[in-house]
Amino acid sequence: MSSQTTSFKSLEDLRAACLDLPAGSDAAAGAVARRQDTLTKPPGSLGRLETIAAWLGRWQGRDMPKLDAVKVFVFAGNHGVTAQGVSAYPSEVTVQMVANFAGGGAAINQLARIAGAKLDVIPLDLEHPTGDFTQEQAMDEQAFLAAVSAGYGAVTKDLDLVCFGEMGIGNTTPAAAISTALFGGGAEKWTGRGTGVDDAGLQRKVVAIEAGLKRHADSLSDPLKIAAALGGRELAAILGATLAARKNNVPVLLDGFVCTAAIAPLARLHPTGLAHTIAAHVSAEAGHRRLLEALGLPPLLDLGMRLGEGSGACLAVNIIRSALECHAKMASFAEAGVSEK
Repeated sequence: MSSQTTSFKSLEDLRAACLDLPAGSDAAAGAVARRQDTLTKPPGSLGRLETIAAWLGRWQGRDMPKLDAVKVFVFAGNHGVTAQGVSAYPSEVTVQMVANFAGGGAAINQLARIAGAKLDVIPLDLEHPTGDFTQEQAMDEQAFLAAVSAGYGAVTKDLDLVCFGEMGIGNTTPAAAISTALFGGGAEKWTGRGTGVDDAGLQRKVVAIEAGLKRHADSLSDPLKIAAALGGRELAAILGATLAARKNNVPVLLDGFVCTAAIAPLARLHPTGLAHTIAAHVSAEAGHRRLLEALGLPPLLDLGMRLGEGSGACLAVNIIRSALECHAKMASFAEAGVSEK
């Protein structure tokens, strides 16, 4: 299945792709782990840096991983549910921020440069917001599959590591709605202040999510139907891109709450659906830590960030580079003439 040409024709076509996932290379991961045991340090003393190196090896299929081609994808979409007063900013800010990305003025531009990563911003039909999910489906099947396919087609086999991020005014509301639908517990458990809404705005978000769950009750047993009914184009694209990364043996760094909610349906469809991903950070947005726990994804960083844009994921690229540099460049006990235990 070519990532550049695939266009999913039906939900069942997409579901089949989500159920047929490569397992990664045990041989490569084992080779990385064996080398780690020869390096001049007590076994396991670099903690997660050691397991990150093995993770890279497993999903790249390389005994010696590489990070020559690192890319950040920021998918942008607009949301009809903003009509319910769920955001502190108007929807036109999405378009304005995409222009800011193009001009190099956003946080992600600076973080991508420092991380040695290329940035690709992909706007998704911004002039046509999704449906207000309190009144109708956010996306019908065709629109949902088109957005998933756009994300899927973005990720190519020549990449060594990818970061996914999003821009979309109002999109913490769909993220909380998807989380509630997938994991239960009620809307208040998953809903936070997003762009900084006041108490009344927070309550409007909860009410909107509850209305959406009630309206789309018939879809709540199916993770893909949940993503279509309650999500957004940028979330669907992140789902597609994460699926393509798995098919193409490209490891993934996940960003914050919206990004994590976007890929949660894959975890519900396949027991190891997110094994090729690492949660780069836990955001300050209410619900993200709980969602990471539900998905079994321990975050690398906890810096109180809640910007989106792929900012937390991109920041963690530097940790991944550090893990690989230690793995590749440290001397073995034999090379250094250091006595082993």
